[in-house]
Amino acid sequence: MKSLFAGIDIGSTMTKVVIMDEMIRASLAVPTLPKQRKLANRIMEDALSQALISFDEIAYVVATGYGRLNVPFADKQITEISCHARAINYLLPSVRTVIDIGGQDSKAIKVLDGRVTDFNMNDKCAAGTGRFIEVVAETLGVPLTDMGKLSLSADETVSISNTCTVFAEHEIVSKLADGVAPPGIIAGLHEALATRVYGMARRVKIEKDVAITGGGAKNAGLVKAFENRLGYPVLIPEDPLLTGAIGAALLGKDLLERSRIKGSVLAKKRGSLEEVSFFD
Repeated sequence: MKSLFAGIDIGSTMTKVVIMDEMIRASLAVPTLPKQRKLANRIMEDALSQALISFDEIAYVVATGYGRLNVPFADKQITEISCHARAINYLLPSVRTVIDIGGQDSKAIKVLDGRVTDFNMNDKCAAGTGRFIEVVAETLGVPLTDMGKLSLSADETVSISNTCTVFAEHEIVSKLADGVAPPGIIAGLHEALATRVYGMARRVKIEKDVAITGGGAKNAGLVKAFENRLGYPVLIPEDPLLTGAIGAALLGKDLLERSRIKGSVLAKKRGSLEEVSFFD
């Protein structure tokens, strides 16, 4: 009986894949490219190679994220909100509120026993997302990976009054012209972003424990700013980028196990990777 499951999460900026049974056997994360169907095949092939298995050994594949419909070999597509809830129950079972800060949106998800009980999201403005940080990093000429470290080194936090990305960028350029040091500006940026995300999350009535997932969880300055708003520490998965893909794989396992208990056959629509490959 096959016991390996795969989850593939095509996000706006990063594409992630996980192959697992009772533990993770392979995982990859690469930038999302325009030809998502081609990318999905390539990253799955790379993960299979990492796990030293063939595609036929995968019992079920679930796709999630913005590009979930562009995974031709997936057996099912499930929203990233459900996938994050399932993964957090597996990774950090004490968590009741998940804050996912991605490239193009941020979400607050209330969780109970791996199920979503409520959620809210910001998907209409970059000021509440990782894209806000990317824009400012480009304006400052600072590598994105250094933003958190520089923020923590700031002697002061410079207020960023504009929440619109375009106007905030102009405000930052003006502060630089006035001689304000970049670390203080970055700290102010993180405070502004954390305040916006916190306001969005409060609508679901934040409950301990709280976890942060997504690319935002890798930014120590942003995490600290959010903890300041909360008034207590948050939890972070070992690799917060993989949360959606892990949840997708686990939900695939749940679906297959339930079908076996009921004595039914779970519908599988996929072909082999070769049949759906878009490589020339």
